[in-house]
Amino acid sequence: MSDTLKVPTMAEYMAQGKQPEVLFWIGCAGSFDDRAKKITKAFVKLLNKANVEFAVLGAEESCTGDPAKRAGNEFLFQMQAMTNIELLNAYEVKKIVTACPHCFNTLKNEYPSLGGNYKVVHHTQFLKDLLDEGRLTIEGGKFKGKRITFHDPCYLGRANNVYEAPRELIQKLEAELVEMKKCRQNGLCCGAGGAQMFKEPEKGDKDVNVERTEQALETKPQIIAAGCPFCNTMLTDGIKAKEKEDYVSVMDVAELIANAQDL
Repeated sequence: MSDTLKVPTMAEYMAQGKQPEVLFWIGCAGSFDDRAKKITKAFVKLLNKANVEFAVLGAEESCTGDPAKRAGNEFLFQMQAMTNIELLNAYEVKKIVTACPHCFNTLKNEYPSLGGNYKVVHHTQFLKDLLDEGRLTIEGGKFKGKRITFHDPCYLGRANNVYEAPRELIQKLEAELVEMKKCRQNGLCCGAGGAQMFKEPEKGDKDVNVERTEQALETKPQIIAAGCPFCNTMLTDGIKAKEKEDYVSVMDVAELIANAQDL
């Protein structure tokens, strides 16, 4: 992170005897993947612009355990979850925002039965709230009139019924939102869910991410918007496979808003 970004840690807040408004859970992708780091930075810029008092766990954050659980290793998942829950409870965390639907779903739905009860929101929901409260404004800017299609992440859409927040943000950019034939509850997985991101695909006629990318390209978009770092990777790979990278870009909703603000 550059010097211009303010990214305080929970430990720093604790040392001052203060509590942030929200904990930003970055996740493995947002921390380590070079492409996903750009999403993290875009979201932090928006938090800074809206004067949100937030904190991160920094080096204390570890994986939520989602890939282990989805791959069938319940024992490893519970070990990872308990470590995180002990830390979050020690910091008395109440509200968590994350840009990863996998982290979002796991923290929101899997942690309560293990003693981790928090209000968990996806970054598109949080940004929409900031807009509704007047803490953040969006000008259409460079995305005005652009054809944008939104790919619903499985763990955001079908698993948690969050469909409208990302779409409302795209429409606030004064962009033309074009829907794929398979969208919302009928959306198709990008191919990364269920820990599939970390293994080679089984033999078949076509990779799932290429199939999904073809569905997106049918809308003749200039931008494919995503709300998940894994989806972003799979769709970007799909665009490369179709040799369309000169014509179509894949961007996270937070990046669209930050870029429209010239942040």
